Amino acid sequence: QVQLAESGGGLVQPGGSLRLSCAASRPGFSILAMGWYRQAPGKQRELVATISSSGNTDYADSVKGRFTISRDNAKNTVYLQMNSLKPEDTAVYYCNTSPQPGWGWGKGTLVTVSS
Repeated sequence: QVQLAESGGGLVQPGGSLRLSCAASRPGFSILAMGWYRQAPGKQRELVATISSSGNTDYADSVKGRFTISRDNAKNTVYLQMNSLKPEDTAVYYCNTSPQPGWGWGKGTLVTVSS
């Protein structure tokens, strides 16, 4: 079973930055599109960023221009650089395949944006 381990979350002030990481524990990662999802309290989980196996990226309108997704296939890791964070970015962030989550979910990493 694929294990996904997200890390890098924390408490940050509005306007701040964080970099999230997600390590996948199985080979084959490099041929799949990956995405970052988030789930805010009381809301459904949503896809916010996608990166294809070749590095093409796409973003939800709510994060476009502020978030950057990247990947290191040698390390089976996908990253999410988050800048200009807003309180509405507060959520648990997860990674999974994209555009549909095809693997079991990891524990996620909590991002809290608050002054």
